Amino acid sequence: MAADQSYQTTLGQLNGSSASGTVTVDVTGNQAHVVLKVSGLPATFMDAPYPHVQHIHGGKQGICPAPSADTNGDGVVSTTEGDPAYGPILTTLSTSGDTSPAAGTDLKLAGQGASYTVDRTFELNAETKASLEAGTALVVVHGLDPATLSPAAAEAKSDIVPSLPLAATSPALCGTLTAGQMKMPAGGADTGVAQESGTDTGALALGGGLALVALAGGAYVIHRHNAAA
Repeated sequence: MAADQSYQTTLGQLNGSSASGTVTVDVTGNQAHVVLKVSGLPATFMDAPYPHVQHIHGGKQGICPAPSADTNGDGVVSTTEGDPAYGPILTTLSTSGDTSPAAGTDLKLAGQGASYTVDRTFELNAETKASLEAGTALVVVHGLDPATLSPAAAEAKSDIVPSLPLAATSPALCGTLTAGQMKMPAGGADTGVAQESGTDTGALALGGGLALVALAGGAYVIHRHNAAA
């Protein structure tokens, strides 16, 4: 069945990222088929596969943040500094299970490593559908290589999850989803199918139960606590 409307974007680099990616969102009724492909992201974090989270954000300017959004001058546009441009999480681009903003911090579903693909169909919530139709929906992928940051930023704690480094929660790729009649070519990333999910920009930019990561014997252990909204 042909989609009612297709949206796509080529993801642009943020914060000195050397990554790339493409996203297509085909909407049929209240169902969305999303294909996200990324490559060139940092591969490891604390000697384990780097958990990259990604979401559809929206409801604000519908643009990716400019370098001038770095209000504290540390050379990194953090998740909260980028929020006025791209807005809160509307949908978590997880590989399976919950796609609501509440799943945005589930690092067990995050894309793992440098290159991966998310390809799934799920029910689209009303807020995301409205943002897509208004042209204010974007895809943001998080996770930077600390080695590429200034010494101050490399040592800084996350503005959202103080137990993590700033690099772990800051945006690396961003792109505004635009309506089009044709699907984008399937190019771009080596596609080891990985899990993914989100940390938020508002909780990773948005509030809710925050997933914290610690390393134990080479594996990530997930802990949760409540974050103030």
